Amino acid sequence: MTEEVSGPDVKPSPERLYGRPRGHSLRPRQQRLLDEALPRLRFPLDRAADPATAFGRPPQQIWFEVGFGGGEHVVGQHNAHPDVGYIASEVFDNGLCSLLTRFVPVGEEATSAIPDMLRLWDDDARVLLRALPDASVDRLFLMFPDPWPKARHAKRRFMHPENVALVARVLKPGAVWRVASDDPTYQAWVEEVMAAQSFFEAPPPVAERPDGWFPTRYEAKAIAAGRQPLYWTFTRR
Repeated sequence: MTEEVSGPDVKPSPERLYGRPRGHSLRPRQQRLLDEALPRLRFPLDRAADPATAFGRPPQQIWFEVGFGGGEHVVGQHNAHPDVGYIASEVFDNGLCSLLTRFVPVGEEATSAIPDMLRLWDDDARVLLRALPDASVDRLFLMFPDPWPKARHAKRRFMHPENVALVARVLKPGAVWRVASDDPTYQAWVEEVMAAQSFFEAPPPVAERPDGWFPTRYEAKAIAAGRQPLYWTFTRR
């Protein structure tokens, strides 16, 4: 793998986006959140060339989370770092509703104030990452992603050589990429992929959640089931 990675591309991703966009049928409140609140928090793609302008005030840094699930980690980081512009990406409708519920009061989906330093992206994360400028992101998170455990589904995993190059392009030198997984197949895959790249310092993972990493429901579920999460911190060279 070379250090040459392509520049921004605002065209839709050519890859198929796998996974269910919705689980159970949405309740009326959830549908209002998607119809009325989400558009007000959505990251505008036309701001991607200068992502700092997408927030209510100039951010000190820009962080990006890929696949936030129920949103617990997003809320923890957002509350702990109020001056960071946080881009949270998720395509699963129920996950989006779970996060929006934490910020939008009932009955005020179209009118309530929205967090000025949080923006959501409800499409393929790769589309927005491709549109961002080189070295524009200070931190990236991939917390307990879908493992796609079958070998023939390996290309569906976000941790993939092509995406490692994409993440490397948008991260600043010295920026950190945090990854967590409880799935043994995915854990081995992370080690294999990161051993074959040259963009990041890639020390071994740790088995205890480091300080500054916020818990998620997926982590709790894994621990309750007897699975051992691993936590990686990769640093952009």
